[in-house]
Amino acid sequence: MLLEFTKMNGAGNDFILIDNRNRNVALTRDQVVRICNRQRGIGADGLFLLIPSGSGKADWAWEFYNSDGSTADMCGNGARCFARFIQHKAGVKGQTTFETGAGVITAGFQGDHVTVSLTKPKDLDLSQKVPLADGTVFTIHSLNTGVPHAVIFVEDADKAMVQQWGSEIRYHKHFAPKGTNVNFVQVIEPNFIRVRTYERGVEGETLACGTGVTASALISSRTHGFKSPVKVQVQGGDLLEVSFSEAGGEFSDVNLTGPADFSFEGRIEI
Repeated sequence: MLLEFTKMNGAGNDFILIDNRNRNVALTRDQVVRICNRQRGIGADGLFLLIPSGSGKADWAWEFYNSDGSTADMCGNGARCFARFIQHKAGVKGQTTFETGAGVITAGFQGDHVTVSLTKPKDLDLSQKVPLADGTVFTIHSLNTGVPHAVIFVEDADKAMVQQWGSEIRYHKHFAPKGTNVNFVQVIEPNFIRVRTYERGVEGETLACGTGVTASALISSRTHGFKSPVKVQVQGGDLLEVSFSEAGGEFSDVNLTGPADFSFEGRIEI
């Protein structure tokens, strides 16, 4: 089968997008893994299928796969790319909505930048003491911004052992059974942070993680008194922005703004 695809990236977080509005594409987990493989396939952190909305609650819907073939409810950088893909394929102007595993997302366009309104965060848990195998004890904050995230503040993000620490924390019994994404956050100045993320499902560091950026910004608001909006620099060098409201100890009206760029289009035999 010859499969047409579009390659995109959101702040360096890269994705394969496939128009499946006719529902004629059905991928196995092994096929997703091979397509996302950077040596034997196209190469990507994840893969999206554009499909019709099943519930009628949104204009469209997605099927989303991590590069290891697993599914995930939400992806912030992917949501921005998915929105521009819809704009490109369906000629949408102004804004669009689409169903994800985490709920309905609304997206608005400003040139090659996209703002997505994320679902309401949940499961905030601050100042958890989590011991690692080498005896190091991390103070970890966690929040679910569509998928679960652990946030650790560090003095210098460049010196954070993201692969080693991230892998251990991702699979730590404290976050069992499903594990967590892990973010290492450096405060640059008030309302400005730098974030490096170990992503669950990719099983390594990515150049950016939208839901991780969002969790890091919201937790920075709670722990450091930051106000909306919070600017975030990701490992790929791009700047993202997280805006939000907070009342009664809960976050709402959470929006993530950043680039969503087309890389190339092509066809692959699967």
